[in-house]
Amino acid sequence: MSLAMKNEIKKCVEVLEKGGTILYPTDTIWGIGCDATSEKAVKKIYHLKKRVETKSLIILLADMKEISKYMKTFPDIARDLMKNVERPLTIIYPNAQKLAKNVIAEDNSIAIRIVKNEFCKSLIRAFGKPIVSSSANISGEPAPMVFKSISKEILDHVDYVVTLYQDVLQEVKPSRIIKLKENGEFHIIRP
Repeated sequence: MSLAMKNEIKKCVEVLEKGGTILYPTDTIWGIGCDATSEKAVKKIYHLKKRVETKSLIILLADMKEISKYMKTFPDIARDLMKNVERPLTIIYPNAQKLAKNVIAEDNSIAIRIVKNEFCKSLIRAFGKPIVSSSANISGEPAPMVFKSISKEILDHVDYVVTLYQDVLQEVKPSRIIKLKENGEFHIIRP
């Protein structure tokens, strides 16, 4: 890991530990993040995005083994789904726990993506908790596909903006979204 990446991760962790928000590159698009276990921090993201709190958010984890901490049961089908996809995959799990109440959906489910890129994995491991990931836009506006498309309103109101990868153009695809049911069945929400 480069010194620049280490410094960015250190700055992000300091902000996250204080309940702040960050603008950071994810394995899909630039995201607004915070501590997914802090209701106060999650509320800041809803306010910043002008998003209704009934629309739940995605959380990011670094490793599959972390998932079981945040739900009562971890269906075997989830492991199989994650092992067999190359594109980023968000899975909505039933029976969320140990997360901020306002990050969990009304039906008590939670959307989780295991990240693959080095920056996100290292950040989450250094922070030691899941991080919210919501697209870097005001709710209802198009999600910016590159850093330079992020609105001034977002840039001015997050607590920290990661300086790495701002000039990187990558092929961006949103994650595939699958919702699991308690009985192990699933359906595809976004292919």
